[in-house]
Amino acid sequence: MFTCPSARALLFVMLAGFAQLAVALDQIQIVTEELPPYNMTQDGKLTGMSTEVVQAVLQEIGEQASIQSMPWARAYDIALNAENVLIYSITRTAQREHLFKWVGVVAPMHWYLYARPERNISLNSLDEARQYQIATVKDDAGEQYLKAKGFTVGKNLQSNNKYQYNYEKFKLGRVDLWISIELNALYLIRQAGEDPASMVVPVLSLPGLGGDDGLNMAFSLQTADATVERFRQGLQAIRSNGTYDAIARKWL
Repeated sequence: MFTCPSARALLFVMLAGFAQLAVALDQIQIVTEELPPYNMTQDGKLTGMSTEVVQAVLQEIGEQASIQSMPWARAYDIALNAENVLIYSITRTAQREHLFKWVGVVAPMHWYLYARPERNISLNSLDEARQYQIATVKDDAGEQYLKAKGFTVGKNLQSNNKYQYNYEKFKLGRVDLWISIELNALYLIRQAGEDPASMVVPVLSLPGLGGDDGLNMAFSLQTADATVERFRQGLQAIRSNGTYDAIARKWL
């Protein structure tokens, strides 16, 4: 069948447009939050241990994607509801287990309830913390964990959008307790020019909050299994070739 040059040119443009659309639809969006020293913005650049691990995985598998930092509640909502979204650093909890496609651990973590040394607060169980005001971050694993245990925002939880706000309120005595990942708490205190030993006491360990497995990267459910598997293999590769250990030595 004869096709005129102009028709062939139009067909080529249409096919190229469809190809570009397919690439756009498959493009991965990566979201995170400001959670130093895991993910944080310094001098306009996103860095941190988890960020470097994610970037190393991208390089390992030959994938290009930009990373956006935003309040955790927004990042979490995007990862719950959009296609091809990778979120990190996320705690893998029973509540979240079937909400994401999990890639693997990007950084170590341990959760605690902290108090000020001069308050002499002692906790033998989580139930004993109900009488206190606790600083949390909206929709993060710590807040979700406490809410699942019967704590309530506005009653014994004070919810904020940023981790540093919690430390400021805690330091000023506006809350009694602070739920935080250990490395994040120590980093924020030191960044404020203060000594962690004089500012906080871990009064209750929370091993049930994701255990000690670490912080993860995970994909939205609307992501192809093949994509998730590529990232799993990439993460395993950088653990095997020493890249992960080199990154960890910089931050831990």
